[in-house]
Amino acid sequence: MKDYYNILTQRETEVLELVAEGYLNKEIAQKLYVSETTVKKHIESIYRKFSVHNKVQAALYGIAIGVLSLPELK
Repeated sequence: MKDYYNILTQRETEVLELVAEGYLNKEIAQKLYVSETTVKKHIESIYRKFSVHNKVQAALYGIAIGVLSLPELK
């Protein structure tokens, strides 16, 4: 059984949270003070660890396993 709470690094979790909030790679890079290439590498790593193929699947899987919480409705 996978240890879902430690499947992602802290930085990958931060990237996934921003992806789930709808930020573009460039915006994520600016917020985290890293290059856009670094953001892409983190996203690729998330896809591989989650066995998904896009950002929507990654965000939904993150919610499903408890890495992310559902956003509050306003």
